[in-house]
Amino acid sequence: MSLRVTVWNEYRHERENDYVARVYPQGIHQAIAQGLRAHGLRAVRTATLDTPEHGLSQEVLDGTDVLIWWGHKAHTEVGDPVVERVHQRVLAGMGLIVLHSGHHSKIFRRLMGTTCSLRWREADEKERIWVVMPGHPIAQGLGPYFEIPEAEMYGEHFDIPQPDELVFVSWFEGGNVFRSGCCFYRGHGKIFYFRPGHETYPIYHREDVRQVIANAVRWAAPTPGPAFPYLQGAIHETDPLEPLPEKHPGRTRVG
Repeated sequence: MSLRVTVWNEYRHERENDYVARVYPQGIHQAIAQGLRAHGLRAVRTATLDTPEHGLSQEVLDGTDVLIWWGHKAHTEVGDPVVERVHQRVLAGMGLIVLHSGHHSKIFRRLMGTTCSLRWREADEKERIWVVMPGHPIAQGLGPYFEIPEAEMYGEHFDIPQPDELVFVSWFEGGNVFRSGCCFYRGHGKIFYFRPGHETYPIYHREDVRQVIANAVRWAAPTPGPAFPYLQGAIHETDPLEPLPEKHPGRTRVG
């Protein structure tokens, strides 16, 4: 069965800013979806903020293997029940790819447990993205580095937990560096944060960026494994695998 991908986007800048509308006339979500389809991922749907349940009903999420998230100016408008729903699905095994300014989304901050704040600057700087883990599946098909001629700068310190795997590090023309491709594991789910993608630059039309996102979708896809009821709290396991001697006869145990 094909991987089922949902691309979520606020879809605000494209409708409110004529310049952004020219860069992404069908919306950032459609540009990302087109790139995924060009890389052989056919079961791709899109969802946006200003639709019922932000387009992320339980039915939609249950039918999603990997969710891609782009947000910027309306993080606070994402309803907490939807955030909780996405969080539960990630713990249960749904992959999550967070792009660019999605670092400040409610869902990413909740999963990271930190502010996820960083330095930033808009000065049309060249970005050189170095592959620092060349054997990782997300780096498949790339060279030692690739360059984006004009980008918004993100710089350290990036207030996130230490990544479980660091795939990319960016250098910017103004001298800043940034951990720009970070992998995390939460419950059964896999999370990838990928830095490029400011709305005023045509970054999601680039083939190298599309390659990374398609690779990340395949990496983040659910992996069959032992079931575990993460959402049911602590599990009282009364029956040991091996017989245990009774060391204190008559003692009452309290859970």
